[in-house]
Amino acid sequence: MQAAEKGKYWIGFNRVTGIGPMRLRTLLDFFGNVEAAWIAPRQALREAGLNVKLVESLLKARESLDLDQELAKLDQLGIDLITWEDERYPDRLKEIDASPPVLYVSGSLEPIDRYAVAIVGTRRLSPYGEMIAREISNGLASNGITIVSGLARGIDGIAHQGALEVGGRTLAVLGSGLDRLYPSNHRKLAHAVKERGAVLSDYPLGTAPEARNFPPRNRIISGLSLAVIIVEAGESSGALITANFAAEQGRDVFAVPGNIHSRASKGTNRLILNGAIPFLSIVDVLEALNLELIARQEQVEDYLPEDDVERVVYAKLSSEPIHVDELQVQCDLPVSKITASLAMLELKGQARQVGGMHYIRARETQAAYRVE
Repeated sequence: MQAAEKGKYWIGFNRVTGIGPMRLRTLLDFFGNVEAAWIAPRQALREAGLNVKLVESLLKARESLDLDQELAKLDQLGIDLITWEDERYPDRLKEIDASPPVLYVSGSLEPIDRYAVAIVGTRRLSPYGEMIAREISNGLASNGITIVSGLARGIDGIAHQGALEVGGRTLAVLGSGLDRLYPSNHRKLAHAVKERGAVLSDYPLGTAPEARNFPPRNRIISGLSLAVIIVEAGESSGALITANFAAEQGRDVFAVPGNIHSRASKGTNRLILNGAIPFLSIVDVLEALNLELIARQEQVEDYLPEDDVERVVYAKLSSEPIHVDELQVQCDLPVSKITASLAMLELKGQARQVGGMHYIRARETQAAYRVE
């Protein structure tokens, strides 16, 4: 069966109230595939474990839904459908409890997004929170880390903007259908996110941004990520729900320490008291997650100097600035060859001068120096 044809049955189940990830998994195990589960007769559905109410709900949905029309709507809006069976489904998200069977995606999910960190927080951010959220997002995105957040006002919006400002990737997870963007004044931001990543949801088209939708979507924000950073959060902030999901999923939880008299910092300070890692610098996050090494390995895959001298010089460069004189000593080469190789590496975008004849590998942790 073609992927698009099979996809419509996933959409069908996604629209049946009461059949979530666990029950759908049971049906797939019982019937063998999603089409067989969708067209199964009443008695077979009962034998598969559905109660009378759920069977009636499913049968009613089968009668009322035009699944071909549902697929046509997605195509018209340029929305991609990714299911559990799709090889593009994020591996890290698939590992969590109650992983969403269906993702509606505007934009693209890429393999590099497996190196992702979520940045979330209050809608009522302080100037301090705005500054820190932007610096964290700038720094991580500059190091090739995808930024995940929820497109909400406040910290979430700043997190997406921070990634975009440095040309990084970012993913926005909605608590509504992709055709019911919330908040509406983030429409321009959502378009920019789509161009440099993806806006996604597990809610079908037409789903309104109701309050009850947001706590479940937070499991996707943390599920896509290696770690979650809470910048500012009140004691009842939804960001704390994301932190709880992250802890349950085995993700590292970082919290930015804040003023003990600030409402916006009460939640983050409490998280630290309860065992969250205090966020002090970008370097701490990169080291804790071994992301600096990952970024460096990916760069080596992209570029291996062909010239012998360039190869020697390039091997001595890292995220730590090194002076030309020190390079000469370490490489045991004439300074003229060192400087010529550095010039070529700069032209190729593989080295960068950071002042005073000090050099680093391009795109590595230079961004982190700005936030310490």
